[in-house]
Amino acid sequence: MSRSVICILITILAYLAMMVIIGFVYSKKNSNVNDFYLGGRKLGPLVSAMSAEASDMSSYLLMGLPGLAYLCGTAEVGWTAIGLAAGTYLNWLFVAKRLRVYSQKCRNSITIPDFFSNRFRDEKHILMGISAVIILVFFVPYTASGFSACGKLFNQLFGWEYHTAMIISAIIIILYTSLGGFLAASFTDLIQSIVMTTALAILVIYGVYTAGGLDNVMDNAKSLTNYLNFTQTRTAEGEPVPFSFISIVSTLAWGLGYFGMPHILLRFMAIDDKNKIKTSRRIASVWVVIAMGVAVFIGIIGNALTAQGHVKSLPTSAESETVVLEMATILSKHSIPAALVAGLIFAGILACTMSTSDSQLLAASSSLSENLLKGVFRVKLSEKTAMLTARSVLIVIAVLGVILAWDSSSSVFRVVSFAWAGFGATFGPLMLTSLFWKRTNKYGAIAGLITGGVMIFVWKFAVRPMGGSLDIYELLPAFICALVAIIVVSLMTPAPDKEITDEFDAVKAELNS
Repeated sequence: MSRSVICILITILAYLAMMVIIGFVYSKKNSNVNDFYLGGRKLGPLVSAMSAEASDMSSYLLMGLPGLAYLCGTAEVGWTAIGLAAGTYLNWLFVAKRLRVYSQKCRNSITIPDFFSNRFRDEKHILMGISAVIILVFFVPYTASGFSACGKLFNQLFGWEYHTAMIISAIIIILYTSLGGFLAASFTDLIQSIVMTTALAILVIYGVYTAGGLDNVMDNAKSLTNYLNFTQTRTAEGEPVPFSFISIVSTLAWGLGYFGMPHILLRFMAIDDKNKIKTSRRIASVWVVIAMGVAVFIGIIGNALTAQGHVKSLPTSAESETVVLEMATILSKHSIPAALVAGLIFAGILACTMSTSDSQLLAASSSLSENLLKGVFRVKLSEKTAMLTARSVLIVIAVLGVILAWDSSSSVFRVVSFAWAGFGATFGPLMLTSLFWKRTNKYGAIAGLITGGVMIFVWKFAVRPMGGSLDIYELLPAFICALVAIIVVSLMTPAPDKEITDEFDAVKAELNS
């Protein structure tokens, strides 16, 4: 093992040790399941903002965005970033404060299925059961994709056997999350967002310096056909391809997913003071715009470095996603300090994955233990037993994730894209109508969840393969169908009871006070 590899390993191990220590510290602050799954609603504005965005970005920030920009230019990746940035801002603007107030007033709901069930007084817990199953269906494989990304990272860095590397990564994530719960996951997410930001800054500075300056980077980009064009894109072979209006709309639709992301919505519910949400919104929005913009620019820098011979050619989508790894590896060979800095970059990639996986584990665990066991099946548990069950279920979910990630050739980002669409189309329309339309009833809510879930699979596997104008990201058509189903069914069935509408008005009055 070379000196540079040893330095990288030391940096990563120090980072992982810090995550576990945080888990131990926060394990003493979980007195009940409310604390374990929602942190007792004690998140400050900085932690809530950065933990929400860190848990959102996943490894897409330091692998997916730079890789796509490196290979195909700015069209697809640019519109995706715009859609995600807009979705982030609008989610904080319209959903965050209202959900924080409504979820507490609505029988102190601590999970998204809880909120839907309590919001519509669904005493039979049909909504809770459907919502919990949706979370399990989409989050278990989503979590598996995170474990897989960790395994591939260590395999490429140190030559570790994929399965061993994946299991070690999963154990670290399980350890600090099962010990510290929501507060540990949120605080580690804050640390991880700092690591990600540092990694991005180092890569830009080093990349531009190695390329001989900003002018050289931009000259290379301008010399490539359609590379900087937002209405034309390129194939992996460099052939020009029109990026149509339908493609732009389909790509922007990524932003709709935010309204239905349980691990992000839970951060809104956990904020300590609703009046500090504006501060959180500003922090989150600015960080997301800068982080994604820099990530795209790193892909452009990487292309220039390839043209100059500093980085090997990465001609496929799978290879292009390693452009950050290639740049960091080159940096690590300069000196011991440079190797330590490179280790920080690799830790940043790990942070992207871990910050999402821990949040997904908690959301999936709460769905099984709180919503299915206690809610739907009405299993009676003492506070101590409930905490033990919460931790046990989290471990079971993680083990399932490891099993699903066992195939090292599985596509990380195909799973992420599909799961994102699944949550956006099922929970997104219902969350918006629950918060803003008083006439929504439980029948419409059930219809929306089922319609959104079914349409995701139908459009993805039956309609989209037809191509042409139907080749639209499944989130958009499924979201629209679910929204229509909620409205139509709600209007065709009895209006909500007075208790429900009075609570809606009380929330509105509190928000306006």
